[in-house]
Amino acid sequence: MKINAINIRAGNVLEHQGKLCVVLKSEILQPGKGASVVQVEMRDLKTGNKDNVRFRTQEAVERAHVDEVDYQFLYEEGDDLHFMNNETYEQIQITKELVGYSGVFLSEGMIVKIALIEGSPVRVDLPENVVVEIVETEPVVKGQTASSSYKPAIANNGERIMVPPHIEAGTRVVVKSADGAYIERAKN
Repeated sequence: MKINAINIRAGNVLEHQGKLCVVLKSEILQPGKGASVVQVEMRDLKTGNKDNVRFRTQEAVERAHVDEVDYQFLYEEGDDLHFMNNETYEQIQITKELVGYSGVFLSEGMIVKIALIEGSPVRVDLPENVVVEIVETEPVVKGQTASSSYKPAIANNGERIMVPPHIEAGTRVVVKSADGAYIERAKN
């Protein structure tokens, strides 16, 4: 399927120069003079090599057909993560590297979307927001709550995140799975 280069987003799989590449970053650059261009950082799915390519914003690029299937996270074993398709009960093994940073927020039983090309996984998408429990944080300093400052905290998955001063150990919070940014206190 052809799309305009301006519509390229991270996670898209493109067919470029006869190779399948997954887009890691996409940025629109507007130089002082001349037409705008799209700077795309992508990784070859077969070799793993990264490449930076520039496209004119209206240039047509070939987007590969990707099947997105729901899988349930089962367990972690070394550098591999194991998932199961809930419809066929087929299990799949994926490296932590493919999942990226958001893999630290995987929890047993979590449903994720795995993008497949010809049966091979190319991308794993966690839910946008996840709930974690704060296990350790610094005590509140009197007067600190008046400002909009954040303090470091350790979540139950071992990840260090920044939370508002009123959050204490034992509190469940909602964070973005992409970068671990605090959103709000969990409702339940």
